[in-house]
Amino acid sequence: MDETALLRAAWKGDLEAFNRLVLAYQGLAYNVALRITGETRSAEDATQEAFISAFRSLRSFRGGSFRAWLLRIVTNACYDELRRQKRRPASSLEDLPASEEGVDPGGEATLATAGSHPEEEAERSELRRAIERCLNELPADFKTLAVLIDIQGLDYQEAAQAIGRPVGTVKSRLARARGRLRDCLKRQGELLPRQFRLEDEAG
Repeated sequence: MDETALLRAAWKGDLEAFNRLVLAYQGLAYNVALRITGETRSAEDATQEAFISAFRSLRSFRGGSFRAWLLRIVTNACYDELRRQKRRPASSLEDLPASEEGVDPGGEATLATAGSHPEEEAERSELRRAIERCLNELPADFKTLAVLIDIQGLDYQEAAQAIGRPVGTVKSRLARARGRLRDCLKRQGELLPRQFRLEDEAG
């Protein structure tokens, strides 16, 4: 059964059909939750709560991107989790396991690649840590868009649906998020491997 057929069956109360949708999207949902909450336990709780909420509210889905609709529920579940913990969001790129092909369970490419030399892998690890530090400095709404678009690969329309904001708002916030990330990486200077440094031409 394709996704449309599964959604139709799940909409009628077919739990098995919904479970197949869960299997298809659980990796993506968990990865987004992990980056927003910064903890495996919190990400697991938010993901579980999101799927329960999605099943209960499936009749409200009116078409379009099911992925974006689901990620909006995941994002809201993460924000609820963060509010319960009363702390700012964090992120850990290191917590996400990469497969041998350099793609994690959520379907995103990682910086590590099979067959990398130890020195190259060490440099990529340092870059991941630098990006992690800079992501942690972003406001939650900026960070969410960076995760959804630049890491998970959603387009502007899907991201807009996922956060419940107009496409124009998504574009402006993402541009500001990218600018802050770029400035943060520049400030780190010598902490980055030479080939990854973002230096001004005049410097």
